[in-house]
Formats: sequence, structure tokens, C-alpha cells
Amino acid sequence: LPVHLREIPLLRNVPEASLTKIAESTQVQSYGRMEWNADYHKTRQLPAAQQIETEPVVASQGRMPTELLIVRSGFGRMSQQHGDGHRTTAYLGKGHVFGLEAVAFNALRSPDSSPQTLTHSLRAVGFLDVLAIPVETFAHEVLPHVRRSELPELAAQQMWSAADRRRERRRTERRTAADQDDQRTDDGTQFDSTGLLEFIVQNRMNNAQQAMLIDLHRCTRCDDCVTACASVHDGNPRFTRQGVAYDRLQFVQACMHCADPVCMIGCPTGSISRNIETGVVNIHESICVGCGTCAAACPYENIRLAEVYDPKGRAYCDSSSGKPISKATKCDMCSSLPSGPACAAACPHDALVRIDLTESKPLTQWLERRT
Repeated sequence: LPVHLREIPLLRNVPEASLTKIAESTQVQSYGRMEWNADYHKTRQLPAAQQIETEPVVASQGRMPTELLIVRSGFGRMSQQHGDGHRTTAYLGKGHVFGLEAVAFNALRSPDSSPQTLTHSLRAVGFLDVLAIPVETFAHEVLPHVRRSELPELAAQQMWSAADRRRERRRTERRTAADQDDQRTDDGTQFDSTGLLEFIVQNRMNNAQQAMLIDLHRCTRCDDCVTACASVHDGNPRFTRQGVAYDRLQFVQACMHCADPVCMIGCPTGSISRNIETGVVNIHESICVGCGTCAAACPYENIRLAEVYDPKGRAYCDSSSGKPISKATKCDMCSSLPSGPACAAACPHDALVRIDLTESKPLTQWLERRT
């Protein structure tokens, strides 16, 4: 636990003695299931308003915070009540913090001011592990070592002197207004478009470290991307140009090399594994028995059982039965090529990209270059 705590940016200046006390009082809390893909298969067709109700509640809007929550693994959905439903405002991944504004404000507030409640709810998206630091421990062991600039504005104001406020007011007047709608903070990952954020979380695309996106405004349906993929893999393309779409973006059914690769659970031969350095999930064809366990486990249906062919187009056949052999196939990010994914390199219109959706910045920057 101390190792996990030391990795958290908010705690980087906490001395060892305080860190030991924090570890003694911190609890690891788990929500959802590791095999969340089974639940997702049942709920993926539900409207967003109903899907969010199936997600385990970690903390509720309007409640008084008793713990500072830090995501250890998995994903969480931050939402606010909106009419009769909920509106997603951000999603949280490893290292993100929930409840910091309310917890810090309450620890620093003057006796004559009212305590602050949670302004958002937090739900587990599939599976979520959090480190829960009691508010008393945070106030005594963490807060004294946190810089004012690391605190949310409302809490930081409690630490300001009158001189600080005057200087900040002058700086604010001189500062050019900047767009703050899309940023990665300790409070989560946000997108400029609320609709796009809802779409990404509802379809669990926030799990993608290498999603394949196609800009439908530029794509001419030439299929050069599929042809390039087939040429690299002995005539066996590892994806088809289809998938769910939002506005001009198509999220293609190609392996996304997920942050939480549930496809790896249950493989009887260990033929599917992740490269620790690159994060790429690979299938070792030589020991794959074609059982289909990984294909059934993938919640995005991005792994297929297919007959495997040699470079001359001849199917590999079982020596005893003479029938074609099926193997699990999926995108491997063209690991054998130093230039990277052939699909993106082959697109003549710069319509295709492999992109990390666990953060908002790569996608929003890519979209901005297209406007």
C-alpha cells in the first residue's frame, strides 16, 4: 500500500512518517466485478439513463464526504443530477482523485462557514478499486504538505492571505481567458462535448489505449487500411471497417489494447498476453488452440475466430481431420513493423488514427486539427 500511495502526485511531498500513518488508516475498496464484460454484454443496449443506474454507487452527490477517494485501478464515472437523470461530467482512471474539493474545503474552512457536500456522484464503470483516506487523516497528514496550487480553487481560497488575494486579482485581470472545458486534472478526464463523453463512457471506450478512429468526413471508403492490414498479416486482415459512430467519428471494431484487458482472463494456454513495455496485447498463434475463450470475453467483439491462411491463400488444415484450423485473431498494432500500424500509414486522406481514449487530450487535439 505505501508503494501505491507514493505513486500518487498529491502525496509526493508527504514525509515517510506521515505516509506510514496514512497507509495504516487507508482502506482499499472494490466495486463491481473483475469480469465486468459479462455485465456489459447485458447492459450495453440500454439507454444511457438506464445504464448508469446499473453501475455500483461509490459516493453520492449531496452527501458529506468522509473519505478522500483515489482510483487504484479500473474506471469511475463522475456525474451530476440533471433533471430526472444524471449527466456525466468526467471519468476517472488510475491516480485520479475524487472529493478533493469538498474534503480540503471542510478541513480548511473557518468555524462560521458551512461544510461542503459532494457536488458529484461517483460510480464504478465495470470494475473500480479505490484507496479511501479518512478525512481526519487527510487533514492532519496530507494537507500540511500539499501546495496551494494543487488544491481546487474553492479550497485554495481558504489558504489565501489578503495580499495573496489582491495579487491574484491583478493576475486574473491581466490573464487572457482560456478555454478550460477540456483538461486532465486530478478530478478526472473531461471532453469538450458532453455528448461525446457520454458516448465514450456508455460504450466503455474509455478503456481503450489504442482505439482505431476514422474521420468519416475524410474517409472515402477505399479500404486501403484493410488492404494494408492484410498485406502485413499474410492475407488475414485483423479488423473490418465497421463499428459504432458518433457524429463524424467511427470507432472501428479493432483491438483497442485495453487498460483493463479482460480478454486475457481464462486463456487455457496463456497464448494471449500483454507486452509490459508497450501495452500491446498479443496472441501467440503457435500456442492458440482456437477455443474462443478470449473472443467470448472481449466486451467489444474485437477478437474473431478465423481460418488462418498462408501467404499463398491456402488454409492451414488439421493433419488428422483435414479441416481448416481456426485461430483467435485480432489487431497486434503491427508489432513486426518499425513504422507502426499499417492501417494508419496507408490511409491516403489522413482519416484514420490509433489513439488513447483513457485521456481526453489526444482526441481533442486530433479533432482540433481537423476544424
